[in-house]
Amino acid sequence: MEIVRASVLGFCFGVRRAVELAEKALAENPGKKVYSLGPLIHNENALKSLGEKGLFTVDESAIFAIPDGAVVIIRAHGVAPSVTDALEAKNCKIIDATCPRVKASQKMVERYSSENDYVVLTGDRNHGEVIGIAGYAGENFSQIQDYTEAENFNIPDSDSKNIILLSQTTYSPKEFEKIETLFRSKFRNLAVMNTICPATNERQEALLELCKKVDGVIVIGGKNSANTKRLYQTAAANCNKAIHVQNASEIPEDFRNLSKVGITAGASTPDSIIAEVEAFLLSSN
Repeated sequence: MEIVRASVLGFCFGVRRAVELAEKALAENPGKKVYSLGPLIHNENALKSLGEKGLFTVDESAIFAIPDGAVVIIRAHGVAPSVTDALEAKNCKIIDATCPRVKASQKMVERYSSENDYVVLTGDRNHGEVIGIAGYAGENFSQIQDYTEAENFNIPDSDSKNIILLSQTTYSPKEFEKIETLFRSKFRNLAVMNTICPATNERQEALLELCKKVDGVIVIGGKNSANTKRLYQTAAANCNKAIHVQNASEIPEDFRNLSKVGITAGASTPDSIIAEVEAFLLSSN
């Protein structure tokens, strides 16, 4: 069997930074609990490893359960200002691991939705990043999930406002492009801020090239990772065989019989799990 890795795969900058900050916090606070507001990254294996070192995941709705003065990590997805305020009121030591790209979106929404502009954010409204960004918004703000919602979306007196369109960093580039085209026909004063992280596009483009070279593709990543799901959708549409696994134990037997297997991984997938999958496939040779 020949194994081919996508030219771009695995941890993105924001996720790697969040994990490194968590590792540093754990090392500096031996024997103490370190808390993460929500899953630090969308990968169960990585979370288990960090949990064994003392990282405790707490839902944002359960901030009251965090002891006063505790060490708390804000994950790469970021949080709303109200969450930070609640932590500060408890005198917690806050380690802000918000991805710089997400931070930039937060600032844009805060600025433009408080002026005579109207901000529209595309993305999964149940995703932590989108919830956090929405928390920075003033009155002139709306969030839409997809193209269908965009078709039915209107802004009163839109000709008198500047309309600012931006996106969740891991949103589908194709869906965003469709919405942009639609909005340009709807709104005269439209400014588009393409806030989709380049890492998303890079992984998609690398995967498309990979699909041309292999008999099957293994997409590695958490089942609740948005960008990993989109990688799998692309692989399934462009390769004869495609699977989405969290680790090597989930690889089906028929994949071990292929001559040429491609590997890609979501932005929250650690290098160690990618290596584990590769080693598992090589052991079948």
